[in-house]
Amino acid sequence: MVRESVRRRPRLEPLDWVGLGLFAAGLLALAFGLVPLRDAEGTMHRVVPLLVFLGTVIVLAELTAQAQVFDVVATWLARLGRGRFAVLFALCVVFATLVTAVLNLDTTAVLLTPVMVALATRLGVRALPFAMVTVWLANTASLLLPVSNLTNLLAADRVGLSPVGFAARMALPELASVLATAASLWLFYWRRGSSARYEVPEPHRPPDRRLTAVCAAACLLFVVLVLVGVPLDVAAPVCAVVVLVTFAVRDRSALRWSLVPWRLLVLVTGLFLVMDAIGRLGLSDLLRALLGDSPSSVRVAGVSAVMANLVNNLPAYVAVEAAVPRDALLGVLIGVNVGPIVVPWASVATLLWYERCRAAGVPIAWGRFVLTSAVTATVALVAAVAALAIT
Repeated sequence: MVRESVRRRPRLEPLDWVGLGLFAAGLLALAFGLVPLRDAEGTMHRVVPLLVFLGTVIVLAELTAQAQVFDVVATWLARLGRGRFAVLFALCVVFATLVTAVLNLDTTAVLLTPVMVALATRLGVRALPFAMVTVWLANTASLLLPVSNLTNLLAADRVGLSPVGFAARMALPELASVLATAASLWLFYWRRGSSARYEVPEPHRPPDRRLTAVCAAACLLFVVLVLVGVPLDVAAPVCAVVVLVTFAVRDRSALRWSLVPWRLLVLVTGLFLVMDAIGRLGLSDLLRALLGDSPSSVRVAGVSAVMANLVNNLPAYVAVEAAVPRDALLGVLIGVNVGPIVVPWASVATLLWYERCRAAGVPIAWGRFVLTSAVTATVALVAAVAALAIT
């Protein structure tokens, strides 16, 4: 019995240890006074809504996947492609770009990743190329609107642009970034076997259509609530409750505590606490020295991208924002939006994507992921900064 219980104990992966280590470091920073309690309270005031959103939106996505909503959407995309992988690739890129730009990158990571994985499963092909569409475009296509990325929302007041004005300035950088990403996706993951055709599947019919319909309606409600300006930490719990109640009535066995993404919540909390401590140890002064008094857009975007991959794009934006003048903030946004695709902790969207891939059993070869993502981030970053310079 003891051996059996040991075998069933969940195995911690490297990213889990990183999250626990960061959380422990944050607690130590509090204990030794590196982060005053009052500042920690202010940080948690900003972080708690994010944690509420992350926790509930993952529950929403997990149960929606179990209701086979994503299988229905995946089959619809495959039928639109009419058996041609090149057409299907274009459809996936456009779909991911629109979802990211109009909603936000976290929605793409949570709701679209299962669609892509289910699509690959329906076609009997490898899931990784489809999953890579969401993780890259969730980040690189998040430049267009303030709602596209939480960093854009953080910058909205200081940038001083209306949503229309913001979109006008960022439209060309968005297009350049998406095209560069699409080229990398095709080169690294989709080109092989692109000349082959796939068999167009029949429409998918889930076993519990009422459960599927309610979960689909909850996802649409989430989209509508976000579009009309309801905060993410309100919209996600409301929709998650709808799905939870429906499963409690129709499939109670699917409800389990493991639906709560504790690993991700611990990691994000630790990141912000540690960044508070690092900022007090001279990070702001170091960033000002690296950037200079009148930094170019290339330097600002590059430093921001490196920071995002070191610590996560949200705290990276906060750190770099304090070190640059207001007219350089769009360059900061390009760096922290387009750049953080190299390592899994660089953006919350990438962490969400990883959780979705792990839940779906999609293996990630981290060596290849980091290498191809570094190339893609560099190309997309340069393209977006060049486009910004001509707007």
